[in-house]
Amino acid sequence: MSEAGDRVIVEAPGGVPPVGPYSHAVVANGFVFVSGQGPIDPATGRAPSEFAEQVRQTMRNLATVLDAAGSTLDDIVKMNCYLTDLTRFKEFNEVYRESMPPGLPARTTVATGLLGILVEIDCIAIQSR
Repeated sequence: MSEAGDRVIVEAPGGVPPVGPYSHAVVANGFVFVSGQGPIDPATGRAPSEFAEQVRQTMRNLATVLDAAGSTLDDIVKMNCYLTDLTRFKEFNEVYRESMPPGLPARTTVATGLLGILVEIDCIAIQSR
């Protein structure tokens, strides 16, 4: 983590390197703002082929960034989820529910055009440590 004024820039060790000019996350005023995380496995540099596995890997990547910022999935207050195909909304919800702890955050899910991946998720969390 590095400080920039009243905010802390987070680059998560073990996280997927950003593919553009942005940080993994920014901590400001006790909140963690996590950039969109996709299903790329940091160990292989590839996304799983199955939709459910892409959702699971995306959630693992999100957890990695949150951990580096002093937070967890439990601390999320708002999530934005982006799917390439809303006909998979039910399947997404099933996998999402298995990944998230009780006390679910507010959430928005929209269809969008993503290149080479089927899901992306960003979030806002409370910094808990």
